[in-house]
Amino acid sequence: MDAAASLYGLVGGVMIGLSAVWLMATLGRIAGVSGILSGLLLDRPQGDSAWRLAFLLGLVSGPLLLMLLGGELGNVTGAPSEVIGDPVGGVGLMLIAGLLVGIGTGVGSGCTSGHGVCGLARLSPRSLVATLTFLGVAMVTVYVMRHVLGGGS
Repeated sequence: MDAAASLYGLVGGVMIGLSAVWLMATLGRIAGVSGILSGLLLDRPQGDSAWRLAFLLGLVSGPLLLMLLGGELGNVTGAPSEVIGDPVGGVGLMLIAGLLVGIGTGVGSGCTSGHGVCGLARLSPRSLVATLTFLGVAMVTVYVMRHVLGGGS
């Protein structure tokens, strides 16, 4: 990994941290993406939709704007001409995985951004347990997919 790639991760991490602090300082809200999305789609409190929509549009528009301006997103496929590439397990498996992630965020009362970024910064024991659970399950899933089922490189 070259120095520029390391800087991308550092700058991205600082920007995530600053956005979480800004949201907490200005609106008193946690930057948990699953909670923000579910609040927009399901809860719909009066006057609470604008900031949620702006936050979610910012998540999507930032990388799109970077691509339009000719910037590089980084290569996660190993193929120089692709940005993301085809799913390893197929679209059906991705749909099932997405559903399981959605259920997990409901059961865990949050996601990696809410627990891992904001909760750990607040020294929340519950967020520490949740984040360790997320990471542990992710590691087991990668191991099973790559080494037991043989579905990936």
